[in-house]
Amino acid sequence: MEDKIIVTNRKALVDKYGVVGLNKIDAAISELIRADKNRGVKSRIIFLDDAAMMRKIGSKAVTTPTTPRDAKVAIDRVFKSFQPDYLMILGATDVIPHQDLVNPAFKAGDDDDPAALGDLPYACDSAYSKDTAQFIGPTRVVARLPDLTGAKEPSHLLRLLATAAEWKNRPAKSYADYFGLSAQVWSGSTRLSLQNVFGNSAEMKLSPPSGPWHKKQSLGALAHFINCHGGPAAPEFYGQDAHKYSTALTTGTISRNISKGTVAAIECCYGCELYDSVTLGLPIPICQSYLRQGAYGYFGSTTIAYGPSDENGAADLICQFFLLSLLQGASIGRAALEARHKFVEQTGQMDAIDLKTLAQFCLYGDPSIVPVAPRSRSIPPKGTTAEALNRFSRSERRAKLRATGEFLKKTKPTASKRESAGKISKASRSALSTIARKAGLRPALKFTAFKVKGVGLRRKGIAGKAMAVPSRYYVAVGADKKLHTKGGHKIAVVAKEQAGRIVGYRIYHAR
Repeated sequence: MEDKIIVTNRKALVDKYGVVGLNKIDAAISELIRADKNRGVKSRIIFLDDAAMMRKIGSKAVTTPTTPRDAKVAIDRVFKSFQPDYLMILGATDVIPHQDLVNPAFKAGDDDDPAALGDLPYACDSAYSKDTAQFIGPTRVVARLPDLTGAKEPSHLLRLLATAAEWKNRPAKSYADYFGLSAQVWSGSTRLSLQNVFGNSAEMKLSPPSGPWHKKQSLGALAHFINCHGGPAAPEFYGQDAHKYSTALTTGTISRNISKGTVAAIECCYGCELYDSVTLGLPIPICQSYLRQGAYGYFGSTTIAYGPSDENGAADLICQFFLLSLLQGASIGRAALEARHKFVEQTGQMDAIDLKTLAQFCLYGDPSIVPVAPRSRSIPPKGTTAEALNRFSRSERRAKLRATGEFLKKTKPTASKRESAGKISKASRSALSTIARKAGLRPALKFTAFKVKGVGLRRKGIAGKAMAVPSRYYVAVGADKKLHTKGGHKIAVVAKEQAGRIVGYRIYHAR
């Protein structure tokens, strides 16, 4: 039984690179499989368009590489047939697409993303759907090793495959130093995140005034946490003060400054967007520059992400959870799965912003890479090999992770379906106007109502009485026009209602 399955599409790769390019990729994959074997991991490549192979496992071959439904159905069949500890998607979205989950916050104001693109459904047992609420219980360790969208020659992908073949873990202290970068207006939020992950925020850099150039020594730290703005098809991240944006980091300014072995958690909007830099004539995405320079893992958002300015929530939390798990010795793939679990666990109910956050954050890299060396190694019992012991330990961890995912899917209430608000109580209407004003938006801002659904809504307390659970969430996304930027800065307001009263709220800023 294989420990790691690599899935890709042969025809899509030939269309991009030709037969000669594919032969080079095949050779690099073979080298990765040999390296995995030497590490005690049995790997195998599956081409989703291989009719004979897919028929053998009871599935149709994928004939149109960019169709999300076909890719999801095929990968589900591969996973169920092989039950691997790791699943690696090889290729950008023109080889295997992101899933296009409906963004619940779309049409709730000024959120521009109709879909929350990402790889979350590939990490779930749930059947194909566009409903984000169907994927709140991931059970699989999944990551993507992306080539360049629109590329015509394979050198970029070959470098990424070489990193996956040659990685070595390091002591935990090697990741104690970090590169921390924040938009100035979010210094409070970023300070909390850095303290939670690294125990201090002494190395936090603010933009402005920092950026876009940073010292090689700073960028050379092996752990990166960035909480800045990003934009679609933008090879830059941006800082912000009270009145305007500033350039915080670019593809060009990190070139030749990222250390091999780096792991990065990036809150920025579109930080994981795999835009077609080749056709557009733009520098490659920042995420791809990290990977090209030998980064082991890059965790970020494909679309507009949200988080508070002075507290932690949404993007802040899922990025923290990823780094915390990884720094404790998890593979980057397991760290992403555990981050998703912890993110769902810490919410009472998954509202529209929670669901979008879960769906949009992706992991790029080989999921089996373990950057931080275990603090102690178990000695195999007599007659047992180290490889067998590691495989057994992994299988136990996977069983626990699967149980956690299945439990969350069964028990976590969600608020993903819009409903008519009907007559809003006077108290709720007044509270929503006050919250909008506090967020810097129009008091008359229109809110969209979402009904809370799911089992677990009538949990019993000690005295046998049903615990109070919100029945509805109100969501609105507006633009702060005071900033000198086209369309204004996006602000999301989420309020929860119980018994006709607003009982809590959160204000998020687009990263």
